[in-house]
Amino acid sequence: MKPVLRFGLAALLSTVASGAVLAQDKVKVGVVLTLSGPSAVLGQQARNGLELALKDLGGKLGGREAELVVVDDELKPDVAVTKVKGLLERDKVDFVVGPIFSNVLQAIFKPVTDSGAILISPNAGPSSYAGRACNPNFFVTSYQNDQVHSILGKVAQDRGYKKVYLLAPNYQAGKDSVAGFKSQYKGEIVEESYTPLNTLDFQSELAKIASMQPDAVFTFMPGGMGVNLVKQYKQAGLTDKIPLLTAFTVDESTLPAQQDAGIGVFSGANWTPNLDTPANKKFVAAYEGAYNAVPGSYAFQAYDAGLLIDSALKATKGDTSNKDALRAAFRKADFTSLRGAFKFSPNGFPIQDFYLAKAAKRPDGKYQTEIVEKVFSSQADTYAKDCKVGS
Repeated sequence: MKPVLRFGLAALLSTVASGAVLAQDKVKVGVVLTLSGPSAVLGQQARNGLELALKDLGGKLGGREAELVVVDDELKPDVAVTKVKGLLERDKVDFVVGPIFSNVLQAIFKPVTDSGAILISPNAGPSSYAGRACNPNFFVTSYQNDQVHSILGKVAQDRGYKKVYLLAPNYQAGKDSVAGFKSQYKGEIVEESYTPLNTLDFQSELAKIASMQPDAVFTFMPGGMGVNLVKQYKQAGLTDKIPLLTAFTVDESTLPAQQDAGIGVFSGANWTPNLDTPANKKFVAAYEGAYNAVPGSYAFQAYDAGLLIDSALKATKGDTSNKDALRAAFRKADFTSLRGAFKFSPNGFPIQDFYLAKAAKRPDGKYQTEIVEKVFSSQADTYAKDCKVGS
Protein backbone atom coordinates (compact mmCIF):
# COMPACT_ATOMS: atom_id res chain seq x y z
CA MET A 1 0.00 0.00 0.00
CA LYS A 2 2.80 2.42 0.79
CA PRO A 3 4.20 2.51 -2.78
CA VAL A 4 0.68 3.22 -4.05
CA LEU A 5 0.29 6.06 -1.57
CA ARG A 6 3.66 7.49 -2.52
CA PHE A 7 2.67 7.34 -6.19
CA GLY A 8 -0.64 9.00 -5.43
CA LEU A 9 1.09 11.77 -3.52
CA ALA A 10 3.60 12.27 -6.33
CA ALA A 11 0.84 12.44 -8.87
CA LEU A 12 -1.04 14.94 -6.72
CA LEU A 13 2.03 17.11 -6.30
CA SER A 14 2.66 16.94 -10.04
CA THR A 15 -0.90 18.01 -10.75
CA VAL A 16 -0.66 20.91 -8.30
CA ALA A 17 2.66 21.95 -9.81
CA SER A 18 1.20 21.81 -13.31
CA GLY A 19 -1.72 23.94 -12.19
CA ALA A 20 0.66 26.47 -10.66
CA VAL A 21 2.64 26.68 -13.91
CA LEU A 22 -0.59 27.08 -15.83
CA ALA A 23 -1.62 29.94 -13.60
CA GLN A 24 1.76 31.66 -13.92
CA ASP A 25 2.49 31.13 -17.62
CA LYS A 26 1.44 33.85 -20.00
CA VAL A 27 -1.14 33.21 -22.67
CA LYS A 28 0.61 33.97 -25.94
CA VAL A 29 -1.34 35.38 -28.87
CA GLY A 30 0.39 35.58 -32.24
CA VAL A 31 -0.83 38.52 -34.30
CA VAL A 32 -0.34 38.44 -38.08
CA LEU A 33 -1.29 41.72 -39.81
CA THR A 34 -0.32 43.89 -42.76
CA LEU A 35 1.70 46.67 -41.10
CA SER A 36 3.69 48.05 -44.04
CA GLY A 37 2.92 49.30 -47.55
CA PRO A 38 -0.20 51.06 -48.88
CA SER A 39 -2.58 48.94 -46.76
CA ALA A 40 -0.69 49.28 -43.47
CA VAL A 41 -3.40 51.46 -41.93
CA LEU A 42 -5.75 48.47 -41.92
CA GLY A 43 -3.37 46.34 -39.92
CA GLN A 44 -2.55 49.21 -37.62
CA GLN A 45 -6.23 49.66 -36.79
CA ALA A 46 -6.56 45.95 -36.03
CA ARG A 47 -3.44 45.95 -33.84
CA ASN A 48 -4.74 49.00 -31.97
CA GLY A 49 -8.13 47.36 -31.42
CA LEU A 50 -6.60 44.17 -30.04
CA GLU A 51 -4.18 46.06 -27.80
CA LEU A 52 -7.05 48.19 -26.47
CA ALA A 53 -9.07 45.07 -25.68
CA LEU A 54 -6.15 43.61 -23.73
CA LYS A 55 -5.71 46.89 -21.88
CA ASP A 56 -9.41 47.00 -20.95
CA LEU A 57 -9.12 43.41 -19.71
CA GLY A 58 -6.30 44.39 -17.36
CA GLY A 59 -3.61 42.73 -19.46
CA LYS A 60 -5.19 39.31 -18.92
CA LEU A 61 -7.14 36.81 -20.96
CA GLY A 62 -9.29 34.43 -18.96
CA GLY A 63 -7.52 35.52 -15.79
CA ARG A 64 -4.02 34.73 -17.13
CA GLU A 65 -1.37 37.30 -17.99
CA ALA A 66 -1.31 37.70 -21.75
CA GLU A 67 1.29 38.64 -24.33
CA LEU A 68 0.76 39.73 -27.93
CA VAL A 69 3.50 38.70 -30.36
CA VAL A 70 2.97 40.89 -33.44
CA VAL A 71 4.43 40.26 -36.90
CA ASP A 72 4.05 42.06 -40.23
CA ASP A 73 2.94 39.80 -43.08
CA GLU A 74 3.88 42.56 -45.58
CA LEU A 75 0.84 41.46 -47.64
CA LYS A 76 3.01 38.63 -48.97
CA PRO A 77 1.64 35.09 -48.48
CA ASP A 78 5.10 33.45 -48.47
CA VAL A 79 6.37 35.91 -45.86
CA ALA A 80 3.25 35.29 -43.76
CA VAL A 81 3.83 31.52 -43.78
CA THR A 82 7.43 31.91 -42.61
CA LYS A 83 6.45 34.29 -39.83
CA VAL A 84 3.48 32.28 -38.64
CA LYS A 85 5.65 29.16 -38.41
CA GLY A 86 7.96 31.18 -36.18
CA LEU A 87 5.02 32.11 -33.96
CA LEU A 88 3.95 28.49 -33.66
CA GLU A 89 7.34 26.78 -33.34
CA ARG A 90 9.54 29.38 -31.63
CA ASP A 91 7.09 31.51 -29.67
CA LYS A 92 4.69 28.66 -28.88
CA VAL A 93 1.62 30.85 -29.24
CA ASP A 94 -1.74 29.48 -28.09
CA PHE A 95 -3.79 31.50 -30.58
CA VAL A 96 -3.20 33.33 -33.85
CA VAL A 97 -5.20 36.49 -34.63
CA GLY A 98 -5.16 37.71 -38.22
CA PRO A 99 -4.76 38.48 -41.02
CA ILE A 100 -6.38 41.39 -42.87
CA PHE A 101 -6.26 40.00 -46.42
CA SER A 102 -7.81 36.77 -47.67
CA ASN A 103 -4.84 35.73 -49.82
CA VAL A 104 -2.68 35.81 -46.70
CA LEU A 105 -5.29 33.86 -44.74
CA GLN A 106 -5.34 31.18 -47.41
CA ALA A 107 -1.56 30.82 -47.04
CA ILE A 108 -1.48 30.53 -43.23
CA PHE A 109 -4.74 28.66 -42.70
CA LYS A 110 -3.39 25.12 -42.91
CA PRO A 111 -0.14 25.68 -40.92
CA VAL A 112 -2.09 27.23 -38.05
CA THR A 113 -5.11 24.94 -37.91
CA ASP A 114 -3.02 21.79 -38.44
CA SER A 115 -0.82 22.79 -35.49
CA GLY A 116 -3.80 22.66 -33.13
CA ALA A 117 -3.67 26.40 -32.41
CA ILE A 118 -6.93 28.30 -32.82
CA LEU A 119 -6.99 30.85 -35.63
CA ILE A 120 -9.22 33.91 -35.18
CA SER A 121 -9.67 36.16 -38.19
CA PRO A 122 -10.55 39.77 -37.29
CA ASN A 123 -11.21 40.63 -40.92
CA ALA A 124 -10.65 38.15 -43.76
CA GLY A 125 -13.58 35.75 -44.19
CA PRO A 126 -13.22 33.96 -47.52
CA SER A 127 -16.02 31.72 -48.76
CA SER A 128 -13.50 28.90 -49.24
CA TYR A 129 -13.52 28.22 -45.47
CA ALA A 130 -17.20 28.87 -44.78
CA GLY A 131 -18.72 25.74 -46.29
CA ARG A 132 -17.50 22.16 -46.60
CA ALA A 133 -13.90 23.20 -45.91
CA CYS A 134 -14.75 24.80 -42.55
CA ASN A 135 -12.41 23.95 -39.69
CA PRO A 136 -13.04 23.46 -35.94
CA ASN A 137 -9.94 25.56 -35.15
CA PHE A 138 -11.09 28.58 -37.18
CA PHE A 139 -13.32 31.44 -35.99
CA VAL A 140 -14.15 34.80 -37.58
CA THR A 141 -15.18 37.99 -35.77
CA SER A 142 -15.96 39.93 -38.96
CA TYR A 143 -18.21 38.31 -41.62
CA GLN A 144 -18.09 35.97 -44.56
CA ASN A 145 -16.55 38.10 -47.30
CA ASP A 146 -19.51 38.39 -49.65
CA GLN A 147 -22.06 39.35 -46.97
CA VAL A 148 -21.16 43.01 -46.65
CA HIS A 149 -21.11 43.41 -50.42
CA SER A 150 -24.55 41.84 -50.79
CA ILE A 151 -25.89 44.87 -48.90
CA LEU A 152 -24.96 47.09 -51.86
CA GLY A 153 -26.48 44.62 -54.32
CA LYS A 154 -29.79 44.80 -52.48
CA VAL A 155 -29.63 48.60 -52.27
CA ALA A 156 -28.89 48.87 -56.00
CA GLN A 157 -31.78 46.52 -56.77
CA ASP A 158 -34.20 48.31 -54.45
CA ARG A 159 -33.26 51.73 -55.89
CA GLY A 160 -33.93 50.58 -59.42
CA TYR A 161 -30.45 50.91 -60.86
CA LYS A 162 -30.68 49.19 -64.26
CA LYS A 163 -26.97 49.10 -65.17
CA VAL A 164 -24.00 48.76 -62.80
CA TYR A 165 -20.23 48.68 -63.34
CA LEU A 166 -18.30 46.36 -60.97
CA LEU A 167 -14.69 47.03 -59.95
CA ALA A 168 -12.60 44.92 -57.55
CA PRO A 169 -9.01 43.71 -56.98
CA ASN A 170 -8.08 40.34 -58.46
CA TYR A 171 -7.86 38.08 -55.39
CA GLN A 172 -10.23 35.96 -53.31
CA ALA A 173 -11.88 38.80 -51.37
CA GLY A 174 -12.35 40.76 -54.58
CA LYS A 175 -14.09 37.83 -56.23
CA ASP A 176 -16.19 37.27 -53.09
CA SER A 177 -17.21 40.93 -53.14
CA VAL A 178 -18.52 40.70 -56.69
CA ALA A 179 -20.30 37.43 -55.90
CA GLY A 180 -21.91 39.06 -52.89
CA PHE A 181 -23.15 42.03 -54.90
CA LYS A 182 -24.50 39.84 -57.70
CA SER A 183 -26.33 37.59 -55.22
CA GLN A 184 -28.80 40.44 -54.60
CA TYR A 185 -28.62 42.49 -57.81
CA LYS A 186 -30.59 41.28 -60.84
CA GLY A 187 -29.98 44.14 -63.28
CA GLU A 188 -27.39 44.45 -66.06
CA ILE A 189 -23.67 44.25 -65.29
CA VAL A 190 -22.08 46.44 -67.96
CA GLU A 191 -18.52 45.52 -66.95
CA GLU A 192 -16.89 43.27 -64.35
CA SER A 193 -13.36 44.62 -63.97
CA TYR A 194 -10.58 43.12 -61.83
CA THR A 195 -7.35 45.01 -61.17
CA PRO A 196 -4.06 43.70 -59.74
CA LEU A 197 -3.90 43.85 -55.93
CA ASN A 198 -2.41 47.19 -54.77
CA THR A 199 -3.32 49.02 -57.98
CA LEU A 200 -3.18 52.76 -57.34
CA ASP A 201 -3.93 54.22 -60.80
CA PHE A 202 -7.51 53.76 -62.04
CA GLN A 203 -7.54 56.11 -65.02
CA SER A 204 -8.33 53.41 -67.58
CA GLU A 205 -11.22 52.07 -65.48
CA LEU A 206 -12.58 55.56 -64.90
CA ALA A 207 -12.46 56.28 -68.65
CA LYS A 208 -14.58 53.17 -69.26
CA ILE A 209 -17.06 54.22 -66.58
CA ALA A 210 -17.36 57.69 -68.08
CA SER A 211 -18.03 56.26 -71.54
CA MET A 212 -20.46 53.53 -70.42
CA GLN A 213 -22.49 55.82 -68.13
CA PRO A 214 -23.86 53.11 -65.78
CA ASP A 215 -26.52 53.99 -63.21
CA ALA A 216 -24.04 53.18 -60.41
CA VAL A 217 -20.57 51.78 -59.74
CA PHE A 218 -19.96 49.09 -57.15
CA THR A 219 -16.40 48.74 -55.88
CA PHE A 220 -14.35 47.07 -53.19
CA MET A 221 -10.92 48.71 -52.85
CA PRO A 222 -9.51 48.63 -49.31
CA GLY A 223 -6.66 50.72 -47.92
CA GLY A 224 -4.49 52.81 -50.24
CA MET A 225 -6.34 51.47 -53.26
CA GLY A 226 -9.56 53.00 -51.97
CA VAL A 227 -7.90 56.31 -51.14
CA ASN A 228 -6.66 56.73 -54.70
CA LEU A 229 -9.81 55.47 -56.39
CA VAL A 230 -12.12 57.86 -54.55
CA LYS A 231 -9.85 60.85 -55.14
CA GLN A 232 -9.49 60.00 -58.83
CA TYR A 233 -13.24 59.36 -59.13
CA LYS A 234 -13.91 62.88 -57.88
CA GLN A 235 -11.18 64.42 -60.03
CA ALA A 236 -12.75 62.74 -63.07
CA GLY A 237 -16.02 64.55 -62.28
CA LEU A 238 -17.93 61.32 -61.67
CA THR A 239 -18.89 61.74 -58.00
CA ASP A 240 -21.98 63.87 -58.66
CA LYS A 241 -23.00 61.95 -61.80
CA ILE A 242 -22.71 58.25 -61.00
CA PRO A 243 -23.33 56.98 -57.44
CA LEU A 244 -20.43 55.04 -55.92
CA LEU A 245 -21.53 52.03 -53.84
CA THR A 246 -18.69 50.54 -51.82
CA ALA A 247 -17.53 48.28 -49.05
CA PHE A 248 -14.25 49.02 -47.23
CA THR A 249 -13.35 51.61 -49.87
CA VAL A 250 -14.62 54.58 -47.88
CA ASP A 251 -14.33 53.96 -44.14
CA GLU A 252 -12.46 55.13 -41.07
CA SER A 253 -9.18 53.74 -42.40
CA THR A 254 -9.36 55.68 -45.68
CA LEU A 255 -11.41 58.79 -44.84
CA PRO A 256 -8.52 60.65 -43.11
CA ALA A 257 -6.81 60.65 -46.53
CA GLN A 258 -9.90 60.94 -48.74
CA GLN A 259 -11.49 63.65 -46.59
CA ASP A 260 -14.23 65.57 -48.42
CA ALA A 261 -13.87 63.39 -51.54
CA GLY A 262 -15.42 60.55 -49.54
CA ILE A 263 -18.36 62.45 -48.03
CA GLY A 264 -21.72 61.03 -49.07
CA VAL A 265 -20.37 57.77 -50.48
CA PHE A 266 -22.49 54.79 -49.46
CA SER A 267 -21.01 51.64 -48.00
CA GLY A 268 -22.07 48.31 -46.53
CA ALA A 269 -21.18 47.62 -42.90
CA ASN A 270 -21.70 45.32 -39.92
CA TRP A 271 -20.88 48.23 -37.59
CA THR A 272 -20.19 51.97 -37.57
CA PRO A 273 -18.69 54.25 -34.90
CA ASN A 274 -22.11 55.74 -34.18
CA LEU A 275 -23.77 52.36 -33.57
CA ASP A 276 -25.85 52.94 -30.45
CA THR A 277 -24.74 50.33 -27.92
CA PRO A 278 -23.23 51.16 -24.50
CA ALA A 279 -20.18 48.98 -25.14
CA ASN A 280 -19.55 50.60 -28.51
CA LYS A 281 -19.80 54.15 -27.16
CA LYS A 282 -17.21 53.30 -24.53
CA PHE A 283 -14.94 51.65 -27.09
CA VAL A 284 -15.06 54.54 -29.58
CA ALA A 285 -14.29 57.09 -26.86
CA ALA A 286 -11.40 54.99 -25.53
CA TYR A 287 -9.98 54.40 -29.01
CA GLU A 288 -10.10 58.06 -29.97
CA GLY A 289 -8.51 58.98 -26.65
CA ALA A 290 -5.70 56.46 -27.08
CA TYR A 291 -4.93 56.86 -30.78
CA ASN A 292 -6.39 60.28 -31.75
CA ALA A 293 -8.26 58.64 -34.63
CA VAL A 294 -11.74 57.34 -35.33
CA PRO A 295 -11.84 53.51 -35.16
CA GLY A 296 -12.93 51.52 -38.19
CA SER A 297 -14.27 48.01 -38.62
CA TYR A 298 -10.74 46.56 -38.52
CA ALA A 299 -10.27 47.94 -35.01
CA PHE A 300 -13.67 46.91 -33.65
CA GLN A 301 -13.45 43.38 -35.05
CA ALA A 302 -10.00 42.90 -33.52
CA TYR A 303 -11.30 44.25 -30.21
CA ASP A 304 -14.08 41.66 -30.36
CA ALA A 305 -11.46 38.99 -31.13
CA GLY A 306 -9.77 39.85 -27.83
CA LEU A 307 -13.08 39.60 -25.98
CA LEU A 308 -13.80 36.27 -27.67
CA ILE A 309 -10.49 34.75 -26.53
CA ASP A 310 -11.06 36.08 -23.02
CA SER A 311 -14.55 34.55 -22.87
CA ALA A 312 -13.31 31.14 -24.00
CA LEU A 313 -10.47 31.09 -21.49
CA LYS A 314 -12.80 32.12 -18.70
CA ALA A 315 -14.97 29.13 -19.52
CA THR A 316 -11.96 26.77 -19.39
CA LYS A 317 -10.52 28.51 -16.30
CA GLY A 318 -7.47 29.50 -18.32
CA ASP A 319 -6.73 25.99 -19.55
CA THR A 320 -5.61 25.74 -23.21
CA SER A 321 -4.65 22.06 -23.12
CA ASN A 322 -8.14 20.59 -23.54
CA LYS A 323 -8.75 21.56 -27.16
CA ASP A 324 -12.28 20.14 -27.33
CA ALA A 325 -13.36 22.19 -24.30
CA LEU A 326 -11.61 25.26 -25.69
CA ARG A 327 -13.28 24.98 -29.09
CA ALA A 328 -16.66 24.47 -27.43
CA ALA A 329 -16.10 27.63 -25.39
CA PHE A 330 -15.26 29.58 -28.55
CA ARG A 331 -18.43 28.37 -30.28
CA LYS A 332 -20.54 29.71 -27.41
CA ALA A 333 -19.17 33.26 -27.99
CA ASP A 334 -20.15 34.21 -24.45
CA PHE A 335 -19.22 37.89 -24.57
CA THR A 336 -20.86 41.25 -25.32
CA SER A 337 -19.86 42.23 -28.86
CA LEU A 338 -19.51 45.91 -29.65
CA ARG A 339 -22.04 45.37 -32.47
CA GLY A 340 -24.72 44.05 -30.10
CA ALA A 341 -26.35 40.74 -31.03
CA PHE A 342 -23.78 38.16 -32.14
CA LYS A 343 -23.42 34.40 -32.23
CA PHE A 344 -21.61 31.86 -34.39
CA SER A 345 -22.98 29.72 -37.19
CA PRO A 346 -21.71 26.11 -37.23
CA ASN A 347 -18.87 27.26 -39.53
CA GLY A 348 -17.43 29.71 -36.99
CA PHE A 349 -18.66 32.81 -38.87
CA PRO A 350 -20.96 35.34 -37.14
CA ILE A 351 -24.72 35.67 -37.33
CA GLN A 352 -25.28 39.44 -37.17
CA ASP A 353 -27.04 42.54 -38.51
CA PHE A 354 -25.85 44.46 -41.58
CA TYR A 355 -26.35 48.13 -42.48
CA LEU A 356 -26.15 50.69 -45.25
CA ALA A 357 -23.84 53.47 -44.10
CA LYS A 358 -22.75 56.83 -45.47
CA ALA A 359 -19.52 58.77 -44.99
CA ALA A 360 -19.90 62.07 -43.12
CA LYS A 361 -17.86 64.85 -41.56
CA ARG A 362 -18.42 65.29 -37.84
CA PRO A 363 -18.77 68.68 -36.09
CA ASP A 364 -15.24 68.20 -34.69
CA GLY A 365 -13.84 67.95 -38.23
CA LYS A 366 -13.18 64.20 -38.14
CA TYR A 367 -14.70 61.80 -40.64
CA GLN A 368 -16.70 58.64 -39.99
CA THR A 369 -19.30 56.35 -41.50
CA GLU A 370 -22.81 56.56 -40.09
CA ILE A 371 -25.76 54.20 -40.27
CA VAL A 372 -28.46 55.06 -42.82
CA GLU A 373 -30.63 51.96 -42.43
CA LYS A 374 -30.56 48.30 -41.42
CA VAL A 375 -30.58 46.06 -44.48
CA PHE A 376 -30.29 42.52 -43.02
CA SER A 377 -31.17 41.27 -39.53
CA SER A 378 -29.50 38.31 -37.80
CA GLN A 379 -28.09 37.08 -41.08
CA ALA A 380 -26.00 33.92 -41.41
CA ASP A 381 -23.86 33.40 -44.50
CA THR A 382 -25.20 31.08 -47.19
CA TYR A 383 -22.28 28.62 -46.91
CA ALA A 384 -22.90 27.73 -43.23
CA LYS A 385 -25.41 25.02 -44.15
CA ASP A 386 -22.60 23.00 -45.77
CA CYS A 387 -20.38 23.01 -42.67
CA LYS A 388 -20.76 20.03 -40.35
CA VAL A 389 -18.16 21.02 -37.71
CA GLY A 390 -20.38 22.71 -35.15
CA SER A 391 -23.66 20.97 -35.96
